[in-house]
Amino acid sequence: MRAPEQSFSYRYPHPAVTTDIVVFTIREQRLHLLLIQRANPPFQGHWALPGGFLDIDEDIDTCAARELAEETGLADLYLEQLYTFGAPKRDPRERVISVAYYALVSDERIPEPVASSDAAAVAWFPFDDLPDTAFDHARIIGKAHERLVAKLDYSSIALQFMPERFTLSELQAVYETLLNDELDKRNFRKRILSLDLIEETGEQKRNGKHRPARAYRARRPNRVEIIK
Repeated sequence: MRAPEQSFSYRYPHPAVTTDIVVFTIREQRLHLLLIQRANPPFQGHWALPGGFLDIDEDIDTCAARELAEETGLADLYLEQLYTFGAPKRDPRERVISVAYYALVSDERIPEPVASSDAAAVAWFPFDDLPDTAFDHARIIGKAHERLVAKLDYSSIALQFMPERFTLSELQAVYETLLNDELDKRNFRKRILSLDLIEETGEQKRNGKHRPARAYRARRPNRVEIIK
């Protein structure tokens, strides 16, 4: 016998929940951010972070991965939860709370995004030359960048930007891009090699007209290690 359907009444109104995803990469020695152009109101035609509403029976992490794949075609990225944004008037449609995520990807490992679902277009933008964004996405982007820079001091997060094989000079260039600062070559190499996060491949890699240099790879390419 089928159980009778239950109905519930709630004392307090229920806000909607969304996810927003900040995806970083490095192209041509500049930090870039992935944005979609909104196809529907509100903010139709404006650039925004990929994301969308949580389904009633959906896990929040699943929602973030689904929305990213639906709007950009990018899947199987490691998404880390960033922060929860819940200002009362952040969305003109209704009371919306957003759980933000961020991801770091190597430009050589990721396919070109393709707009679909609620996105009219999708594109990479230099972090230092971003367009105006919808909702409170500028604040979310700023928070993600702060987290990214802070984690450079105590984790292997920068390795997420690297191709499968890389030189120490290429890795140093990533750190310098993220920090917007030049680093001493000798001190950087001494520090990185002492952390035991990378290993030699036994191969050499040539960049342009420079002499071939030793190639390295991450010891655990799919994990972010905490540096003690």
